[in-house]
Amino acid sequence: MKICFILILTISSLASVSAQEKLSLQEAITIALKNNYDIKLVSNDLQIAKNNNNIGNAGILPRLDGTFAENGGLQNTVRTQSNGNEQTLNGVRNTNMSYGVALGWTIFDGLQMFTNLERLKELEKQGSVNSKATVLSTISSVVNAYYNVSREQQLVVARDSALDVSKLRLRIANNKLEIGRGSKLDVLTATVDYNTDTSAFLQEENLLRNSKVTLNEVMARDLNISFRVDTVFDINSALDYGTLAGQMEQLNPDLQNAFINKKLAELDLKLVKGQRYPLIAVNSGYEFQRSASPTGFNIQQRANGLTYGLTASMNLFNGFLQRQNERNAKIAINSSELTLNRTKQEIGAQLLRAYQNYKTNLDLLKVENNNVDVAKQSLDITLEKYRLGSIAPLELREAQRNSIDAIARYLEAQYQAKLTEISLKEISGTLNVQ
Repeated sequence: MKICFILILTISSLASVSAQEKLSLQEAITIALKNNYDIKLVSNDLQIAKNNNNIGNAGILPRLDGTFAENGGLQNTVRTQSNGNEQTLNGVRNTNMSYGVALGWTIFDGLQMFTNLERLKELEKQGSVNSKATVLSTISSVVNAYYNVSREQQLVVARDSALDVSKLRLRIANNKLEIGRGSKLDVLTATVDYNTDTSAFLQEENLLRNSKVTLNEVMARDLNISFRVDTVFDINSALDYGTLAGQMEQLNPDLQNAFINKKLAELDLKLVKGQRYPLIAVNSGYEFQRSASPTGFNIQQRANGLTYGLTASMNLFNGFLQRQNERNAKIAINSSELTLNRTKQEIGAQLLRAYQNYKTNLDLLKVENNNVDVAKQSLDITLEKYRLGSIAPLELREAQRNSIDAIARYLEAQYQAKLTEISLKEISGTLNVQ
């Protein structure tokens, strides 16, 4: 009778959950990658970096400008001739029109234009790395939030089962009191424990609702959407530290960014050194002019022709700023190397700590899994003895507490093991949507 009673209550408590939308981890990640605001922002930054990466922006291509101008005026003129006669002209219109094209091309600038092109390529790489880092961070946040919902969902079921046991205990205590085999104190104690478990159940339900809001927030969708998730934690227990460390060296976004920043610092030094060399540019153009002035010596005049030229300039002395800028650029390279080494140290420490936590959590998971089985068996035996009247209510309550605590510790160990697995994959740069 006890087993049937608990089974019916558990099935009824899960019925409302089953009616909700089933959200898989893969679906949650897909939604987040599509909607997440940070990913959209970093994607825009990457697109800008891609657009900027071209030879024109580096200064390699020539510049061609076109011009057109037309001016005019109205004049009133009084002319006095040599014989003393005056000639008055009113409203005389003067016009001047010109158009042309001008070509300018820097053909040598100390190779700065080619260095600029390299720099633009590195900035595009950096945009890709930042995009990858944001994707990894988003996936990690989704997985963490998803499995937190899964944990809370299972804790709600565990609290509900504990509430069923308290309800059964209260029912048995009332039945015993009615037939004269129990006491009012047992009923009151069972009522207090039932209310305590009800409060714990309601609090756990609230935690579940809040965890769903958090997951909806990470997915950047309607916060009020209700759903249920898978309760199976697929934990990879075979991660190898050496393999992860090698992957981290090649794939970790923070390390990649540090390498790129060092490369950019080296390119900045090349740009500064390029200012020591002469700047050589060629120019050419075509211009047409036409002017009309009825009161002038020439009533109308036209002119057109080609222009061309070569210019060269070189910095001979600028108050030792060139030397200062080169020294500063070398210091910046040294700083980037220090930052790279510091980043390696920090990321390596993060990986080692995460791996040690990962191994510990796997061991804890085995222990707590065994505790759940033991606590469940103990509760079943204790509940049957209580129903038969062979033990006191206090012993049943203790077995009940041990059972819910064992389940909570097991779910926490399961959750922490998954979190450390995800952390290892994120640090090593191997976290994906699979």
